[in-house]
Amino acid sequence: MEKAAGATTKVVRKAMPWFGMDIGGTLTKLVYFEPKDITPGELDQEAKILRNIRRYLTKHSAYGRTGHRDIHLQMDDVEIRGRRGSLHFIRFPTAEMDKFLALAKKKGMAQLVTTVCATGGGAFKFEDNFKAEVNMKLAKFDELDALIKGILFTETHNPCECYYWENASDISVSSKKKFDFSQPYPFILVNVGSGVSVLAVRGPDNYKRISGTSLGGGTFLGLCCLLTGCTTFEEAIQLATKGDHTKVDKLVKDIYGGDYERFGLPGDLVAASFGQMNLVDRRASVSREDLANATLVTITNNIGSIARMCASNEKIDRVVFVGNFLRVNPISMKLLAFAMDYWSKGTLKALFLEHEGYFGAIGCLLQFNGELNAHVDNEGDLLT
Repeated sequence: MEKAAGATTKVVRKAMPWFGMDIGGTLTKLVYFEPKDITPGELDQEAKILRNIRRYLTKHSAYGRTGHRDIHLQMDDVEIRGRRGSLHFIRFPTAEMDKFLALAKKKGMAQLVTTVCATGGGAFKFEDNFKAEVNMKLAKFDELDALIKGILFTETHNPCECYYWENASDISVSSKKKFDFSQPYPFILVNVGSGVSVLAVRGPDNYKRISGTSLGGGTFLGLCCLLTGCTTFEEAIQLATKGDHTKVDKLVKDIYGGDYERFGLPGDLVAASFGQMNLVDRRASVSREDLANATLVTITNNIGSIARMCASNEKIDRVVFVGNFLRVNPISMKLLAFAMDYWSKGTLKALFLEHEGYFGAIGCLLQFNGELNAHVDNEGDLLT
C-alpha cells in the first residue's frame, strides 16, 4: 500500500520473544533468546502471554516425548542487537513439526510473534504450515551463511567452545582438551547433519563449499533402524557403543593375514565395510550392537576420508567438525580425530565445537535486525 499523505516512517521495536530455527532433514534446532534487561514498559507490554512462554521454555528440560532443552549448552550474559540475556538451546525431530506448531498455538506464541528467523531446508518445506497453523512468517536465511556466523559468534562468546581429543588412538584414555580458536582462518568446516557439506573457510565472508556426501547422520540412523529395529538416534548410538564392528567388517588382516606393509596399511584397518556379511555363519553370529557399531564406523570413516582429501587439496591443516551427528557420539569424534592424525602423519588436527548442531539457528537469529519498519500516520496508527 502507498504511504498516506502526511505519514511518517517510524521504527517499531520488534517484540519479544526472539527465536532462531534450523529446520534440518532429521532434527530441528531452536534457539531462544531470553532477555534479562527487561524494562518496566516491556513488562506491561508482554503481560501474561510472554511471561508464560518464557517460564515454559526456561523451566523445562523436556517438551512432550521428543523435545529437549540442552541445559548444559545455555549461554548467559550474551548481547544480541543491544539486548543482554541468555541463549537457550532446544531440539526436536523434524518429523514432529506438527506437534511443535500445536504447542506454539497453545502457548500463545502466535499472538506475540509474527516472524521467526529460520534456515535449513525445512524453512522452505514448512513455510506454508507456519502460515496456516499459527499465522507466522519465516524469515529465511542461507544456511551456510548462518552456519559460519553462528560458529564465529559462539566461539567468541564461549572461551571453552573449541576442543580436540588428545590420545585419540586409544578411546579408553583419550580426553578433551581446549583449543585456542581465536585466530581461526583458514580452516576446513565439515557440517555433518542428515548429509554432509564440506567448506573451505578463509575469512568471515570468504568461504566456499568444496565437497559433500549424502552419507551422513541420516544414513546412519536410517540404516540402524533397518538393521537393528531401533527408533531414535540416541538408541542407535547406545547400541553402537556396545558393539564390535570387526565382527561385521572385513579387515586388512582378514585378506593378507596381517599388515599390508608395502602401503603401510595396518592389519586392523577396515578393508571392506560389512565385508563379512556375505557369509551365512557370520551373519548368524553378529548382534544388533555389532551392526550399529559397524554402521557408525562406516559412515564416520567415509566422512573422515573426504575431509582429509579436502584439507589436502586446499592445503589447510585444521579441520572443524560440527553437526548433530556428533551429539552424544564420542566414538565418531575419536575416530575422526585418530583418522586425521594417523593418515596425515600428524599434519592435520581435528577440532570440535561444544554447540555442534545449533550454529545455523544462532546465525540466522543474529541476522535478524530486531526491528520492523512501519508507516504510521500523524495520529500514530499503524498503516497496513
